[in-house]
Amino acid sequence: MKTMNYSLVRTICSLIIGLVLVFWPDVATQYITITIGVLFLIPGIISLIGYFTVKPSAGKSVRFPIEGIGSLLFGLWLVAMPDFFANVLMFLLGFLLMMGGIQQIAALSMARRWSTVPAGFYVLPILILITGLITLFNPVSARHTVLIIIGVTCLVYALTELVNWFRFSRKRPAHPSKGHIEDAEIIDPD
Repeated sequence: MKTMNYSLVRTICSLIIGLVLVFWPDVATQYITITIGVLFLIPGIISLIGYFTVKPSAGKSVRFPIEGIGSLLFGLWLVAMPDFFANVLMFLLGFLLMMGGIQQIAALSMARRWSTVPAGFYVLPILILITGLITLFNPVSARHTVLIIIGVTCLVYALTELVNWFRFSRKRPAHPSKGHIEDAEIIDPD
């Protein structure tokens, strides 16, 4: 019974996340960034509370929580400007994809010196390079596309999980067997 409940919970969560990402990618991006910001805020607040509430013991001083202040400020910045950070992340992703595509093309070009490299090997690096350039020059639509793809994937996962749950839950035995040892005859050697 617990397995079925966990499966149903996973299905419902995946369905909700998928629908939100497909229909409201802008809102999803903002909330994801705000959530990350809150995750930075919490340790910053805890470290500051600890600093102001802990009394120094004899001969020991309490260090000022510089990391906590940094975490707090960064969390506030993420919460205050979620779109800025989402765009920065997309620029970074676009740059990394572009550099990866260029590196693969350069590696294939160098490999031509000692081996034959079919033209088909250049297709994926060129697509990676083009994807990186599109992401760099249009980060907002790239972000929407990525989130929609993730959302569709979540919906497909929810659908397959639901189908599997309905299909296989009926075939599950009512009482899982503890093994075949109980059913076997015990032969007395005497």
